[in-house]
Amino acid sequence: MDNLSHIGTGLEPKTELELKLRRKTRISAAFRYTVLAVVGLMMIYPLIWMIGASFKTNAEMFSSPSFWPKEATVQGYIDGWKTSTPYTFGHFFLNSLWIIIPKVIGTAVSCTLVAYGFARFEFPGKKILFATVIATLLLPNVVTRIPQYLLFRDIGWLDSFLPLWVPSALAGDAFFVFMVIQFLRAIPRDMEEAARVDGATTLQTLIYIVVPMLMPALISVCLFQFMWTMNDFLGPLIYISSVEKYPVSLALKLSIDTTEAFAWNQILAMSVLTLAPSLTVFFLAQKYFIEGISTGGVKG
Repeated sequence: MDNLSHIGTGLEPKTELELKLRRKTRISAAFRYTVLAVVGLMMIYPLIWMIGASFKTNAEMFSSPSFWPKEATVQGYIDGWKTSTPYTFGHFFLNSLWIIIPKVIGTAVSCTLVAYGFARFEFPGKKILFATVIATLLLPNVVTRIPQYLLFRDIGWLDSFLPLWVPSALAGDAFFVFMVIQFLRAIPRDMEEAARVDGATTLQTLIYIVVPMLMPALISVCLFQFMWTMNDFLGPLIYISSVEKYPVSLALKLSIDTTEAFAWNQILAMSVLTLAPSLTVFFLAQKYFIEGISTGGVKG
């Protein structure tokens, strides 16, 4: 009995200590999640308010800070889709896709080729060229705007999509080149060497061996380029002058400039539609996006 009572008294403090630790852990976790939920709600509230306000009338929009409309209406979407031009908002969406798709494809292909050359081959002037790439990465875009504009004007590419396509197709985005290089440095060369022993050419090795392993990084590159191009305002504003070629970013500004009394419900409604593709693509490919960023950043 003495032994049993001794065992019992020995277990009781341990059990109480475990219960206290579990209670503290749960309280700490609840507190962290509460803080994260509050901060997350504060950050996402402007987006929620914009979506709710797009279903309001102009009068209700400025009279109530709540995001929930008292009398929901889709008139803002109907009128905003028509626009004040001969073209509907769908026409401007197609223009945006006509800019984005070639730019994304050109970026993925060109950056892969350039990054593979820097990461896997030795050639004269490699260090100087790589330093030049990094230097352009650190150079602000505003510095190159005027020289690029003069160059494209002399070539005769103004009022076309070529100034937006060609630099990306020639690996003009140094950030993506650097990102893919970092990812390539984390990939062992064993499979590439085995493919070459079996008689594969350099291009075959790149396409069939390296590119499948590069997929997380390439998906991240495409996502970045998609979202940046979708939100780009200054590039199309500088090079495109015809309304029929405007992307959605310029179409939104055009709708603001048309009248003195802004129809904000229409502007917010079209802003929601403009943000929808970027948000949808990001959340669908979020897993690969995070994997590409973390792998390239940690192992590189």
